[in-house]
Amino acid sequence: MVRLLRISLPHLVASRNHYHNAGQRSRHLVSKIYNPGNLWKESPSELQQKSNEPTSRSQRLMTKAGLIQPSSPGCFHYMPYTVRAMEKLIRLVDHVMKEIGGQKMDMTTLCSAALWKQSGRWDLVGKELFCLMDRHNQEYCLGPTHEESVTHLVATEGGISQKQLPLLLYQITRKFRDEKRPCFGLLRGREFYMKDMYTFDMTEEAAYQTYNNVCKAYCKLFHTLGLKYVKVQADTGNIGGKTSHEYHLPARIGEDRLMVCGSCDFAANVETLKDEEENCPVCSGKLVESKGIEIGHTFYLGTKYSLVFNAVCYDSQSKPTIAEMGCYGIGISRLLAASIEVLSTEEDIHWPGLIAPYQICLIPPKKGSKEIAALPAAEELYDAICAVHHLRDEVVLDDRDYLTIGKRLREAHMMGYPYIIIVGKKALDSSPQFEVQNHKTGEVQFLSKEGVLSFVQEIQVV
Repeated sequence: MVRLLRISLPHLVASRNHYHNAGQRSRHLVSKIYNPGNLWKESPSELQQKSNEPTSRSQRLMTKAGLIQPSSPGCFHYMPYTVRAMEKLIRLVDHVMKEIGGQKMDMTTLCSAALWKQSGRWDLVGKELFCLMDRHNQEYCLGPTHEESVTHLVATEGGISQKQLPLLLYQITRKFRDEKRPCFGLLRGREFYMKDMYTFDMTEEAAYQTYNNVCKAYCKLFHTLGLKYVKVQADTGNIGGKTSHEYHLPARIGEDRLMVCGSCDFAANVETLKDEEENCPVCSGKLVESKGIEIGHTFYLGTKYSLVFNAVCYDSQSKPTIAEMGCYGIGISRLLAASIEVLSTEEDIHWPGLIAPYQICLIPPKKGSKEIAALPAAEELYDAICAVHHLRDEVVLDDRDYLTIGKRLREAHMMGYPYIIIVGKKALDSSPQFEVQNHKTGEVQFLSKEGVLSFVQEIQVV
């Protein structure tokens, strides 16, 4: 009886799913990816009625595709596809920040109320803070930003020597803000991911140089993602400081009003202009109003926080000087959603190519169809593409062969895979051909296996 089981079990497993044999355990199979989506269930209007709040294109698409699932108002679970995209975006941000000397760290989420009271922001920010008290009656907030924490850290560690300057410390963590009216999914939530950087310099001149370097890095990042952004002069708000710029993606649902000059590169948030100016203060050109989604913000703080906490820099003679500071934020989860908002259609997601969860979706024939004879060719092609070093983790095989190719193709477009490869009738020809679709351009090519492998070599990944 034991011998019978040993012989029969492998055949039993193979008969259940031909995609799961011992040599193919590393394959990314759609059937195995946890993705509780609503692709064929809810319409956009039904989603808005259920949430009882304004929705955005990105929220509707991400919810329908199962990329996010609501937990409570303004809070979402991130599903595996979204986590992959977020990790790629974070790798890009890390690369750009480290190019300018950024050092990554991770500060505590629980922030001492005493520090916030010392800076004067405990009452200034007020109800937007998630506040709590521990069993020892000590007050804290869940950090929406970390100026107080990082400045206190530098001060208590004895300051910064000249050799360490400029000092650029950043983190990418969850942040919390008690939004009065969260809406638009990840675009305005109560819990979100943010990259926040804090810089320290000896002089104002050096601090402005650091400020400009970070601004250039932001522009490089958004350009690399293929996003059409606008950099605008902005109010410093409750963060404070002397200079501030915002980075926006123009969008119909944007909550910021921007005034952009048609004659020069001047642009500003309307809140920084006086008396609803219609002409550009730089060149007198006509200002045109548009709406934008804020994806990044830079501040030159001066000594606003360093003076309060006595954070100093030491020159070559060990003479202390109050540090000149800057702070720089990028809404990571907001940038992800805003990218989908501005690049996608009403029906299909379009990711910035570099951060798509998977670069390629391969669709084999339907079970029971005439094309099923091409299944071995589909599996061989999948494995060959994965053998291309930079694509080994970038290909997903839609093994749900109980669905037609057409239905899986529609879903693949909706999910936003940059490239879709279909193994259909032409794969049965004496010289097999595979259909390759470019999701962004709509271009369709029929290529041999060698042609496909040559084509995918050019796909860029993070």
